[in-house]
Formats: sequence, C-alpha cells, structure tokens
Amino acid sequence: MSIETPLPVLKPADFASDQDVRWCPGCGDYSILAQMKKVLPTLGLPREKIVFISGIGCSSRFPYYMNTYGMHSIHGRAPAVATGLKSTRPDLQVWVVTGDGDGLSIGGNHLMHCIRRNMDLNIILFNNRIYGLTKGQYSPTSPLGKKTKSTPMGAIDNPLHPLSIAIGAEATFVARSIDTNIKHLSEMLKRAAEHRGTAFLEVYQNCNVFNDGAWEYATNRQTKLETTLELQHGKPLIFGKDRDKGIRLNGLDPEVVELGKGIKEDDLLFHDEKSPEPSLAYLLSRMRYEDGFPEPIGVFRSVKAPQYDEMINAQVEEARKQHGKGNLDDLFNAGETWDVK
Repeated sequence: MSIETPLPVLKPADFASDQDVRWCPGCGDYSILAQMKKVLPTLGLPREKIVFISGIGCSSRFPYYMNTYGMHSIHGRAPAVATGLKSTRPDLQVWVVTGDGDGLSIGGNHLMHCIRRNMDLNIILFNNRIYGLTKGQYSPTSPLGKKTKSTPMGAIDNPLHPLSIAIGAEATFVARSIDTNIKHLSEMLKRAAEHRGTAFLEVYQNCNVFNDGAWEYATNRQTKLETTLELQHGKPLIFGKDRDKGIRLNGLDPEVVELGKGIKEDDLLFHDEKSPEPSLAYLLSRMRYEDGFPEPIGVFRSVKAPQYDEMINAQVEEARKQHGKGNLDDLFNAGETWDVK
C-alpha cells in the first residue's frame, strides 16, 4: 500500500515569479494579480497543475508574473490555445487572461466559440475601455463620443458589453467585479475557479495613464453604493447608501423604485443565478449607469451544462474502443498516395 505525500502548503508568495512587474505605477492590473496570488493557494492545487494563457495587451503580461506554467500567445487567440490544451490535458486548471481589445476585437470570434462550447476554462477579461499597450486608442468597449488618439472627434462605434456577449453565447458562469473592491474580486476569482465549465469574469480595471477614471462612478466611495448593486443569489435587488432603493420589473423592463412608499421587498426582482433560462441574467447585464441604473457586480449566472473537454475525450475513448489505438504511420499512408518528382 502506497502512502501519498501530502501537498506542500502554498502561500501567495509561492505564486510570484522572479520577473519584475512592468505595469505602469497605479495600474489596476496590480490588484488583479495580487488577488489571484491570494486565491490560488486556497484551491489545493500544485503549481504544476495551473496554466495561464494570454494574448496581446497589458493584461497579457500576466503569465510572466505567475510562478506556474503559462504561455504568452498571439493576439486574440488565447481561447483557441487554451481549448487545445484543456482538451488534451483535462487534469490542468487553465486560465485565460485577456483585455477588452484582445478579447473583443481580433479575438471576439474565438472568445464567443470558446464560451458556447463550455470548455472547463476560467476567462478573466480586464476591461479598461481603452487600448493601453498601444498607447490610448479607443477599444470595443469605449463609450460613444470617447475622444482618443484614433477618435479625435469622438468614437462613433456602438460599444460592446462583455457580459451581454457572454450570456448571449450561453456562458454557464458569468460574473463582474472591480479592481479596487479587493474582497469582492477575490471572491469572484474563487467562484470562477470552482466552476466546472467556462467561467467568464469581467473586471472593471483602471488605466490611470490613458483612461484614468473610466469607472470612477463605480469606485468612488461617495457614489459607489448608489451606482453599483451587489448581486446575491435568492435576494432582492436592493442598493443605495441607506439600502432604500431597488429594482423591479415593469412588464419586461427594469425600473428603479424607492422602498417604503407602498413598495415592499417582495415587489422587487429577486436574483436567481441558477436559472437555466438566461433572460434575466441578460437583462441585468444591460443595466448601465449612463441609463440611470446601478451596475450589478457579482455572479450573474452559474449553471451546469455538458463540457466540451469531457465530451471530446469521451468520443476519443469510444473511437479507440471501436477501432484500436491507431498508428500515425498507417494514417499517413492510408488511401491514395503519390510521389512528386
């Protein structure tokens, strides 16, 4: 009888690489990196079983700073690389780190198909509403009218909303957090890590050089209780400094109401992150500050569904049972062959 050697107890410092962190001082990326290092030791996994894969952008330097396996891949293709890895090594925990430019512009198609397949991956999208690495051009999430180096007269592209895209692609886990809300961010990272299937987490992240204050309304201590709403499963949608406001449905439309003026908590919309029907989660993803709503943070959706990585490996195993293990040489020489002279 063999006795398994217990895993060493890891600390956040064990996940820090020997590389100097080269983000601008004050960048929100530092907070995400710090919370990731705090969460990983709680998962009980050895570092050799954890992989970070990124594309191109400021956020995509993440693998350099983690003392795990990792790959800095090509622009927008991190979900494709991660899909290949997870399909062939289902024993690994795979994280995809991307940004609003990398993930939603050149990588939008890869991101969408990765989500719909429900790979067992954790996708963290850093959203600062700007291209930071290429020095301040507008991104797919920049608001209308945003003046940047590439839009001196104001952006005229309708912005994409990451969570709406994820929910539209039937993501099984969708959440949002904010770089400065470190306790909440840590909780969301842990929830994402524990989910089986694609976990998609958007993080409002400040670029203090090229788009400082993009999320000021959601981070300012004086305003954030009025402009954000923390989702809690099974609880009514209540917000405000005095917890005196809520969200209810007026037909199919959400509206802000005040409690205590003939309106009770039971009249409000109750959050159900486990609903198989994504319509209400999508509705929440459309609530935005500029339209007069508090913006939800927390878990929008968390459901179970078949995983692509499990199903593809089940098919491979079934094919081996039916046809044998196979031989690469035989495959290359099967069917018609010819010589080119």
